[in-house]
Amino acid sequence: MKKGFLKVFLVFALVTGLSVPNAIQAEAATPTIKVHFIDVGQGDAIYIKAPSGEDILIDAGNKGKGKTVVNYLKKMKVKDIEIMIASHSDADNIGGLPEVMNSIKVKSLYAPQNSNTTAAYKNFVNTAKKKKLTIINAKAGVKLPIKGVTAQFVGPVKTYGKTDRNNWSAVLQVTYKKNTFLFTGDAQTKAENDMIKAKKKLRADVLKVSTQGSKAATSKAFVNVVKPKYAIISVGKNGYGHPTSQTVNTLTKAKAKVYRTDRNKTVVVTGNGSSYSIGR
Repeated sequence: MKKGFLKVFLVFALVTGLSVPNAIQAEAATPTIKVHFIDVGQGDAIYIKAPSGEDILIDAGNKGKGKTVVNYLKKMKVKDIEIMIASHSDADNIGGLPEVMNSIKVKSLYAPQNSNTTAAYKNFVNTAKKKKLTIINAKAGVKLPIKGVTAQFVGPVKTYGKTDRNNWSAVLQVTYKKNTFLFTGDAQTKAENDMIKAKKKLRADVLKVSTQGSKAATSKAFVNVVKPKYAIISVGKNGYGHPTSQTVNTLTKAKAKVYRTDRNKTVVVTGNGSSYSIGR
């Protein structure tokens, strides 16, 4: 609807007492991208609502946390998931995904193709087969079909050893107009350096911090390239000392505002294409 006609119509509506149609109100609303860092304790679960309506899920915490994720998604009125991503084969990332697949229809599934034999990975693969889902290889250069958004995997850029599960992490960079996000899975310093050397697009205002804030990742060099304004650490009660003071200090020295799910609970970042708001 053209602006001139819209102004005339609104004046007419005010004079005559005619109600403004919902369609005009919807047109005035600015589309947003919403990223929900769901509190699943010591693990990752990220739900993205794209501006055009697609539902994307990255990981779902440990086995048993899938129910928490399903309940959250249903609360958000998610009826199906256009894109599901398993960042890598660790149990605290993919353990809950089979529960989600068994509860909500999944249209496409992405995961790194490393040959891993963990029980959590086997359960994930077997559930995908039962649901007749083909696992698409999540590797650097692969783009996701999301309208109005640029979403591309920037890692892994290399192959790693069978037991090097963290560096196999599918790292996703998402851009909506001027809003930028980087989801790192559990990529460690080696994978970070490999992405930097490969000159991948890593700049992001919002960074999902790797490995619950472990000192094995989120290096100073990596943070200097990403230049995050906001850093989200998905973490729960643990015996590893996560997040480490080293990682938190690296982020705060880079002037990133740090949020933690063990303190802030579920964190929701909303981008309107130019700025952000953060809440629960």
